[in-house]
Amino acid sequence: MNTSALVVMLGTMLLVTSLMIYFFVRVLNTPPKPEPDSYLDNDDEPERQVKP
Repeated sequence: MNTSALVVMLGTMLLVTSLMIYFFVRVLNTPPKPEPDSYLDNDDEPERQVKP
C-alpha cells in the first residue's frame, strides 16, 4: 500500500469514528421528552380525551 492510500484510509477512518462518537454522545445527552400521564391523554381526538 502506498503512502497516499494509507493517508486516505486513515483520514476516512478518523472522520467516520469521530462523527460516530459525536452523534453517539449527542444522543446520550438529549433530555427525555415528557410523556403523557396515561394512554387516554395521548389521544389526539378531542371526543376521546378524558375531561378533568
